[in-house]
Amino acid sequence: TEKNIDKGIEKVPCLIETRANKKNSFKLRKVINGTGVVIHTNLGRSPIDEEIMKNVFEISSNYSNLEFDLESGKRGSRYSHLEKILSDITGAEAAMVVNNNAAAVMLVLSTLAKEKEVIVSRGELIEIGGSFRVPEVMEQSGAILVDVGTTNKTHIWDYEKAINEETGVFLKVHTSNYRILGFTSSVSIEELYELKNKYNIPLVEDLGSGVLIDLSKYGLEYEPTVQDSIKKGVDIVTFSGDKLLGGPQAGIIVGKREYIDEMKKNPLTRAIRVDKFTISALEATLKLYLDEEGMKKKVPTINMLTLSQEELENKANILKEKLKCNINDKNIGIGIVDDYSEVGGGSLPLEKLPTKCICISLKDLSVSKFEKSLRNFKTPIITRVYKDKIYIDMRTIKESDFDTIVEGVLETLNEVKGVL
Repeated sequence: TEKNIDKGIEKVPCLIETRANKKNSFKLRKVINGTGVVIHTNLGRSPIDEEIMKNVFEISSNYSNLEFDLESGKRGSRYSHLEKILSDITGAEAAMVVNNNAAAVMLVLSTLAKEKEVIVSRGELIEIGGSFRVPEVMEQSGAILVDVGTTNKTHIWDYEKAINEETGVFLKVHTSNYRILGFTSSVSIEELYELKNKYNIPLVEDLGSGVLIDLSKYGLEYEPTVQDSIKKGVDIVTFSGDKLLGGPQAGIIVGKREYIDEMKKNPLTRAIRVDKFTISALEATLKLYLDEEGMKKKVPTINMLTLSQEELENKANILKEKLKCNINDKNIGIGIVDDYSEVGGGSLPLEKLPTKCICISLKDLSVSKFEKSLRNFKTPIITRVYKDKIYIDMRTIKESDFDTIVEGVLETLNEVKGVL
């Protein structure tokens, strides 16, 4: 009808503006994480505190002493900016950083075991994100994989039987992204330490997620710390910067100076080195670890993991009231429900964190369209759908984003109803 045509014409300017804004927007954008997965690999893993980003801005918008020794006035090393603080925190003799943990493992094995055999338990041949597997990373390093034991059981004598004149390294891989339960046994670092001393073979541990504090005192499952491994005599430890550490993407290597000095000379190091952005963000993050109580508040990942039920409920009540004050519609119900968050990022796979969620129920409206519309909002709001309801987990939501969420839910409601 003519009336409907007029209404359609009225929408044209709005549709043109929406399409133009979408075309001109950045491809990599901020999203609001309402999934409750704290270290969400698809959503950029660990967010970094704004105070830390001030240091990154200062470094990136000016010249810096990235590879310049201010003391001598001569060329310096980019690794020097992080080595001391990593050594102070972990207790290791030396440290260096590359662009991610897979690169760190590859560099370690390329340096210590190229064309030599690396003995590893079959139960530790893990697959990491994007279908990359530890055996494939090892192959790229030039090392020769020797897997021992079985999927569920490996003994110290499995390692000892595999030793020969071609053995270059014992590799221990922490299975941070899964657990084998039931009829199992594995070889401890303490046992491998005795074996490495007996045969003078370097012991390397890939901790994966990597953590610098004991999370069990905050009610989470115990996860081996980097400091533990160094104290137990591991020669080289590798771990990620953007998982449980809560910093930028990086592969951190700590351990014996003689081995790390060799790695710095490896030509592969240049191909996987970190830039000034990573160094400045990681240094600022590590400085926070010098004061654990302060760090809990300022490292977003640790803060989210250690939120109390009271804090989560307070946040949920505030957002619920904001939503109800702005949205008065019989087609939508807004409540608070108990649920569980996840650590994510291949960390603490068995950990379920009690949480509070905003639960949105819809009457005579499509839940899938509602979820998609939230996802396509100008600031995408990523939620989860369970039993035909929308869940927004308060653990991974910033209070500064509450108004954006209200705006997004209101606009989505109108869009799904056909108002827009």
